[in-house]
Formats: sequence, C-alpha cells, structure tokens
Amino acid sequence: MSPDLPPVVPSVTAELVGALPPRLRKRLDAGVTKLVARPAVRDGDTVRIAVDDDTDLVLHAPGGAVTRADAIRCGCLLAPDCLHRAAAASAAPVADEAPAGDPEKPETPDEPETAPAADAEAADDAANAGRRAAARAVSDAAAAVLEAGTDGAGAVLQAELLHAAHTARLAGLPRLSAAAVAVVTGVRAARSGDPGYRLTDLAGALAGVLGVAHRLPHATGPELTGLRGTARQPYRPDGSLRLYGLFSEPVLTATGYAGAVTWTADAEGRLYTVSDVAPGGPARATGAADRAVRIGDTSLTHRELSRAGLAVSGATVSPTGRLGAGAGVRAVRASGVAWRAEPLDRLWAEPAAEQVSRALDGGRDLLFLEVTPVGAVRETTGDCLLADCDGLSVLLTTAHDDPSLPCRENLRLLAAAGRGRLRIVARLVPGPFPRALLLAAEHPADPDARVDLGLDRLQHADLPGGVVAPPDRALPAGDEAPLHLLRRRVHQAVAGGRRVLAFAGDRPGDGARLRRAGLATAGDLLDDLHAAAADRSRDVFGRLLPADTDRFGRSWLAAAVYTDAVERALCADAWGATATGAGGARPPATPIH
Repeated sequence: MSPDLPPVVPSVTAELVGALPPRLRKRLDAGVTKLVARPAVRDGDTVRIAVDDDTDLVLHAPGGAVTRADAIRCGCLLAPDCLHRAAAASAAPVADEAPAGDPEKPETPDEPETAPAADAEAADDAANAGRRAAARAVSDAAAAVLEAGTDGAGAVLQAELLHAAHTARLAGLPRLSAAAVAVVTGVRAARSGDPGYRLTDLAGALAGVLGVAHRLPHATGPELTGLRGTARQPYRPDGSLRLYGLFSEPVLTATGYAGAVTWTADAEGRLYTVSDVAPGGPARATGAADRAVRIGDTSLTHRELSRAGLAVSGATVSPTGRLGAGAGVRAVRASGVAWRAEPLDRLWAEPAAEQVSRALDGGRDLLFLEVTPVGAVRETTGDCLLADCDGLSVLLTTAHDDPSLPCRENLRLLAAAGRGRLRIVARLVPGPFPRALLLAAEHPADPDARVDLGLDRLQHADLPGGVVAPPDRALPAGDEAPLHLLRRRVHQAVAGGRRVLAFAGDRPGDGARLRRAGLATAGDLLDDLHAAAADRSRDVFGRLLPADTDRFGRSWLAAAVYTDAVERALCADAWGATATGAGGARPPATPIH
C-alpha cells in the first residue's frame, strides 16, 4: 500500500482487477510491487506516476478519492485494459464509499407505509435473500484470505473481498462492508511492511468480518439492526452547549487519512469531539491541530480549543458525540478550565475499575487516571512508562509510532520527570496486564497546564530542575494463564494461512497444557483448529481436492472469539473491574473523522 496514492473506492479496484484476463492476473502482484517503487507526483487532485520513460499513469481524485474507474488513465499501448490501472488501484489505500447526502442532516421519521402488505412482505423476503447472499459472499472471500494468510493474499484475493464488500454495501449491510474493507487495509499494510501494521489488529478485523457474516443470516429484530449497521451516523439537534476543552490527539490511519480530533466535555461530564480528518499523512496530522475549528464562525484552532472552551447554539451531534458543522450551527470562544477545576475534575473522580468496565462493555475507551510515574520500561516495540495508579501497576505506551509525531520522545521525558501525581488521559488496551495508550498529561512542572502527547513537544527545560532519568524497570511480575498457546495459533493462521497449522502433530502438548491449566475449552478449540487445517480429501486418483475453507474459517473464528472473550475477562480482572458484555469478537473501532 502506497501512501503517495489517493484512496480508491472498493468498487473501482474490484472492477479493474475483475476485467483483467487470467494471464495478467498472475502478474498483478509483481505489477503492484513495481508500480509502488516508481515516483509519484501530486498536483492538486491529480497524481501522476511515471511507469517508464515514455508512459505516465494518472489518477484523478476530486474530493480526495478516486471514485470511478475512468479516473485512472494510462498512456501505454494496452490501455484501458492494461495491468497498470489495476496495479495502481490495488496499491492505493481503500477509500470510504460514503453514500450521497448531507451527513449532518438530522434523521426524519420514516414515511408511512403505502404499499400493500403482500408486496411489502415480498420485498422484505427479497431484501433478506439479498442480505444473505451478500453475507455469504463476504464470508467466502474473507475465508479465502484467511486460507492464504497475509503472505499469500495477493491483489486478486483482495479485489474479490473488496467486490464482496461493495456488494454488501449495496445490500444494505454497511457494517459488514466496512469490516471487509478493514481486512483488506490490514493485509495491504502487512504486505507492504507498513510500520503501523499490527497482527493483532488484522486478526481482530478478520474475526469481526467472519463473525458478522456468520450471525447475519440468523439474526432478527434489534440484533439484525445492529449487525446491519448504519451507512452514516445521523446528526440530531442538541440545543445549546457549553463545552470545555480537554485535549487534542492526532489521527493517522492505515487507510491514508490524517488530521486531528479535539475532545471536549460539558458541565455534566458528557464528551463531545470536533474533528478535521481528510486524506493525507503525518504532516497533515500535525498541521490540522493549528487549523481553525470548522464550527460556526469561531477562529479557534484545535490546539487552542483543547485548552479553552466553546459556546455552541443550534448544535447537532452524532451518536458518538461528534459535533456537526451545519449551516445553522453557531459557536463562539469561551473560557476553559484546568483539569483539576470543575466541571472537568469529575472525570477523574470515577474509579479506574468502573471506567475500564464501561470500556469493555462497549462504552468509550478513554480512561481518566491519576498516576505516579515509576520509570521507563523497555519493550521490543520501544520504551514504555510504568506508573502506579492507586496501587495498580499500569504500563503506558505511545499512541503512534510515526517518528514525525512527538509521542515517543514525550513519553521518555515524562518517565524522567520524577514528579509526583499526574493526571493523564489514556486509551484502554485490553490485555492480561493493565495497559493503556497515553494521549495527554498534566505538565510535569505546572499542574495547571497540560500536554497533548501526540502534538505538543516537551523539552528538557520543561522538566523540574535536577531531574535524573531513573533506570529502566522490569515489567511487573505475574502469573499469566497459558492462553497465549491458542492466541499464537490464531495469529499464525492470519500471517501464514492454513499451511502453518496443517500438521496436527505440531506441538501435541499444547492442548494438554491448556487443559491442565483449567482451559479445557481452549484445548478443544486448539485441537479442532489443527484438525480443520489438516483436513484435506483426495479424489479417486489420489489428487488433493480443494480445501474446505468454510470449515477452517469456522474453527478459526471459534478460537478467535474464545480468545477475545477470555482476554477481556483477564483484562477486567487485572484492573479489578467487571465486564458483563466482554464476550464475542468485535470489529475494530473506526477512528473518528
């Protein structure tokens, strides 16, 4: 995946790859690799790639994304049926296929039903059949990607999953479509060596898309409504609001979008966000913080709003708390308050265990904690900050690893600050030990000031005088349940496909070890996963028949769902919390933008 290319909607990629003859499909992955190595020049809405000395490939992206196949033009002799156009679409980030219409227009009541009952029932049956067919197509395409693993899921398999995602969107299944696109994005990040790629994220995306596709054909009522999802979030009127700035964070996604989100709170502690996210890279993420907030006529930037306040009239708000910027919205600057003053002080009054319980049960995943920095902890992915939170050891890590953002250096300086209690804002990371992504913190030398860890850059002069960096600390010791034996196989299948689990005799003691630890279900699931991977039938001539991707997908999904549920339970236990709704694999959260 090349961040230099504009995002391309799934239907365009599926159309271009589907039009290739078989001989060119075999060469598509090599064509993608070759094209990504060529220089790309952006001029406004147009990106030009020099395929060779005499041939240019042009991508026209009005509005920031390529939405039509004819917007990708090539000057070679085989165009428009050449390999270059399909390779460009396969190398580009995947764009959102947002429906037409005003996303901030409040929802209106449905029109009264005027069709005869028989016609309505027939239409509903047809819609259900269409949804079932779309879910089946997405399930088959996602199972094929799992079968091949990231190493073998080339551009053709990706295009088939994008085509299924487009079909799901047309069938009125936006949640399933978005989950399928997330899988393609993760696969492309893995194959391109993107430093932001995380195997756990891709495994979660695959579990999400397979889980939704598996449950959709049997769901009814509210469950069906939730599984279908919404194509866009409706904005509803919310009257007048008096908001107080909390912090700002950069947004940098694997799909090629970047910007900033500013979090605010009202007098009751409800959270609202103001965002500015569009196609771009790290430079846009840092630059968006200094652009004016797009609400009313205010001249506040995101960085200023995070420390000031906002008075809004005629406000419109989405279900996730995002503020709309419609024509009827008015906003003016207002005074802000420190974190230790009302009304923001009440956010830190809630016990950490209760905040974690809400996050694990599907609520907001922000944690407002008061911690004492203990020192730096060195992990394979970089330095972390070990902190004490009311007797609980919490590991605080960076939210972004991109070197152009100051997250990691800020975290190192906070670890060396040596100051007592600090109030922080973090995002929960489910796991067997308390862990969170550090987003914002009080200034180490001034408790009335705050630092946005992804946007502000701390200096050594900001630290209290005479501070000496403490030595690296060891990770807190603890007895971990051997769930990693099952989790490792789940992740290995995502990376290497069925073939890495095809030998049922591999690690024969793992299932027994899980059972001895009291995880009998995990042992059974692990044995079944190996059996499904090794299950290959032969015809009468002894030739291997096509693998049963459906059975392997179901076995893998069962193991992934179980692992997710147990890990959430272990996370709740580590924080001293409860998670009544922690079970089940969920699609990864979508960044607010």
